[in-house]
Amino acid sequence: MTANPAICASNLAVRSGDLLQQLHESVPLVQVITNAVVTNWSANILLALGASPAMADVVGEAGVFARSANALLVNLGTPNPGQRDAIIEAVRARQEAGTTWVLDPVAVGALPVRTKLATELLADHPSVIRANTNEVLALAGSGQAARGVDATAPVSAAIGVADTLANHTGGVVAISGQSDYLTDGTDAVWVDNGDALLTQITGGGCALGAVVAAFVSLHDTTLLEASTAAHVCYGIAAEQAARHASGPGSFAVALLDALAGLHPAMVRDGARVRIGADECDA
Repeated sequence: MTANPAICASNLAVRSGDLLQQLHESVPLVQVITNAVVTNWSANILLALGASPAMADVVGEAGVFARSANALLVNLGTPNPGQRDAIIEAVRARQEAGTTWVLDPVAVGALPVRTKLATELLADHPSVIRANTNEVLALAGSGQAARGVDATAPVSAAIGVADTLANHTGGVVAISGQSDYLTDGTDAVWVDNGDALLTQITGGGCALGAVVAAFVSLHDTTLLEASTAAHVCYGIAAEQAARHASGPGSFAVALLDALAGLHPAMVRDGARVRIGADECDA
């Protein structure tokens, strides 16, 4: 993949800080339809970041709310029948308003109900697909799914598939790993910010989907820029939290505090971004 010469790491670092400032000023309303395990955590993450969460997932209301929200997150972690109907209602309604939306296809490929739903939702062109390697491979019909929610393959195994999937949806595909890979099908970005403690708390990845939704609601930016900013900000906050944590429990609390204390200068100085599809074998 040939990187756009207008896309460079230093520009993305600056833009990430600028977009955090814009988020603080606009306080986007993010509709979150997510799994039962992480509802409270995702709401608190968005509040700490400076966004406004709304966990509107009731049939008959989800679509109404999607028309007025600034962004929508759909997380398929616990897709009970009522929530599946609410997801479809919200996704179709947000289309009328042109609202950006994020799909987090948790454990697709491993379990049939969510896999079928995720495949159907691809036709609604998610603005961003945020997933791990195995989920991206399964969503694209390539490779073997993991046995659960955790990835078993390296990020590098799904780079080509992610590029193709992004071209198919017209959005961004973001693969989480030791380094995160983001692609819009033309340009690719690696984000090295983050900390391993994120893998030791419930909802570390699911909450990132909510953060991505908040950033892609912003104006005067591209989906790739906004998605990169989300990963950079979340990753820097995780690094800050890890410095003050003695383990996963204290890390979770410190992560909320770090997000609440994050400011644009910290993001511009702390962003670790690289350009191109072949710069990492994570």
